Amino acid sequence: PETPGGAWEFPRLVTESEKKPLRIWMHVGDRDLFNPNAMRDNMHDWVLANERMAKALAEKGYDYQFVFVKNAGHCDVTVKMQTLPAALEWVW
Repeated sequence: PETPGGAWEFPRLVTESEKKPLRIWMHVGDRDLFNPNAMRDNMHDWVLANERMAKALAEKGYDYQFVFVKNAGHCDVTVKMQTLPAALEWVW
């Protein structure tokens, strides 16, 4: 109930709460959930939502990595194959 806008509101949760001892790794593809007929409510642009989250994490001082991938869709298997091993090492 606190975030009816879903991912669009998550940066607010970061900025309004105390910093936690977390390392955060995230990635988005430029074609993530690409759908030319997507809802036009300005809340379904996952690239922009991830960029907003990265900005909130940086401003709060979190240790994070944000990978932006060109020509990749949602959960693109080639992206996972290339980034997951290094991401797991970095997180742990």
